[in-house]
Amino acid sequence: MSLNALSNATAGLAATQAAINVVSLNVANAGTAGYVKRTLTPVATGTNNLGVAAGTVTRSFDAAALNQLRLETSGAAYTSTKASIGSQLDALYGTPGSATALDGTLNTFTQSLQQLAANPTSAAARTTVLGNATALAGQINSAANTVQTLRTGIEAQLGTDTTSASALLSNIAKLNTKIQNTTDSTSVADLQDQRDQAINSLSSYMDVKATPQSDGTVTVLTQSGATLVDRGNAATLSFDGRGTLSANSSATSTPRSVGTITATLPGGGKIDLGEPGVLRSGSLAAQLELRDQTLPQAQRQLDDLAAGLASSLTDKTVTGTSDGTSATIDPTGMKAGNTITIPVTVNGAVRNVILIASDANATSVPASETNDSTALVQTFKIPSGTATYADSINAALGNLNLGLNATMTGSSVTIGPASGNTPAVTAATANVTAVSATDLYTGNPSLALFVDGANNAVYTGSFDGGSKLTGFAQRIAVNPTLSGDTAALSAAASSTSAANTNASGTRAQQLYAALTSTQQTFSSSSGIGGVSAPYSATVAGFAQDIIAAQGAASANSTAIDSSQQTALSTAQSRFSAGAGVNIDQEMSNLIALQTAYGANARVLTAARDMLNQLLQI
Repeated sequence: MSLNALSNATAGLAATQAAINVVSLNVANAGTAGYVKRTLTPVATGTNNLGVAAGTVTRSFDAAALNQLRLETSGAAYTSTKASIGSQLDALYGTPGSATALDGTLNTFTQSLQQLAANPTSAAARTTVLGNATALAGQINSAANTVQTLRTGIEAQLGTDTTSASALLSNIAKLNTKIQNTTDSTSVADLQDQRDQAINSLSSYMDVKATPQSDGTVTVLTQSGATLVDRGNAATLSFDGRGTLSANSSATSTPRSVGTITATLPGGGKIDLGEPGVLRSGSLAAQLELRDQTLPQAQRQLDDLAAGLASSLTDKTVTGTSDGTSATIDPTGMKAGNTITIPVTVNGAVRNVILIASDANATSVPASETNDSTALVQTFKIPSGTATYADSINAALGNLNLGLNATMTGSSVTIGPASGNTPAVTAATANVTAVSATDLYTGNPSLALFVDGANNAVYTGSFDGGSKLTGFAQRIAVNPTLSGDTAALSAAASSTSAANTNASGTRAQQLYAALTSTQQTFSSSSGIGGVSAPYSATVAGFAQDIIAAQGAASANSTAIDSSQQTALSTAQSRFSAGAGVNIDQEMSNLIALQTAYGANARVLTAARDMLNQLLQI
């Protein structure tokens, strides 16, 4: 027997022992979270492959399955975060049709108006109307406050999650450095397990992808391409939270009034991860979407409901006349926030122009703040002194550059094409608030039953000093003047004071009809009835639509989350099938290694016996 055989047998024993150690390591860690199965493949050494070495310990897993697992992890965190908030939103409004639901409370209020109309002299019926109105306003207040509480909670959670994600990025960069500087393959595999676990955890916060590098490190990027980790360098994430949020808190306001996630790169550069489209999945993306889109839309729905509830009882609609080219309308009595709407035809296309009365000079207003998010919107100053409506409206029209001109005809204003221009104004309508919060008899049968609780004034939707629509759901209240003069609820049309003993059900019936029969126009910005055109419904119908929309949205988000959780479970199973430890397979490997170990040992035993015989000759 040659010395090569002894050398090969010795090397074989060492290689087999190393492989047995790997098997024992796999078996010992079969239940360890994040542990990836190890393999060791012996390699030939020496001239003509006459020797053998233990080789390198490597991890056995499907890279494509790992990438899919991270994508599904991000998706599951995104959908579960949205489903959770969606369920809480749905619970705010109650079960549709139930007495305690938002529409049920509104129905109770309108029914009490009907009962008062049937029995106008009943002091108890009047008190019931005020009590039910107060309950309705309180429920709207509570729902809107809860929406902002949810936003505030998300703002706080964004700060916590950002800190956790930043720590993970730092840990991944440190593990990259350790892997670069480690030569022992078993230790490298352990570090790679830790790094993969960190990346998997990071994927629950944001959608990331890891790109392996030739030196053993990985580069971590968002799916949109922002680099967060490059070898040993990691971006630092920070969140400049704003604490308690209100209805006016917005990511698009100037200055920004909500927090954003900033990634500070090692070189000093900054990336705003809060910008739309930068983060596309994960809990952080879901939280940003909920805070900046979903919940503000819920607030807008409640604001629109509160505004419709108040203005339907106070405003009258004035309809103008048109000759097909110009329209004439009487704007007398308009208050700040009242509007004139004119459809204008330019080059065959029709677009609404909304002119909003104001106590200040003409300025532009976001169309999303009106009941037509596609309209051209300008304020105009309510005239005083020798000024006329035509003067003020012309100042507003000049900012729109549509070639329109306004002229006065008695108390009416006529809007049409200016000289040398061709736009056509085919109609004109105005809403005029014809009541007072303190004089309960002006404007009868209209009544300021609901007011802006901030100043107990009639709600008109004014934009002076900022939009009064935003946050109105938190401020709507029953007119306190009515508490001391409930007889106004039954005042006859000719009544001018509470001293008048005439009682009529006409006013209560008119208020009931205004809420349940009269169509109101609600903006598409509320997300009810479409996304591009105004939506018409009664106030009672709009309340029902809000509940239905939130219920459908909650059911949809829950269904999507259920599907995504199934996808995550499938991805986890697929990855575990390739990366997990199969005890049966390891035992089979151990038997094969034992056989190989025994064979190499027999070679050495045979060599020992031969040497002993040679020494005895």
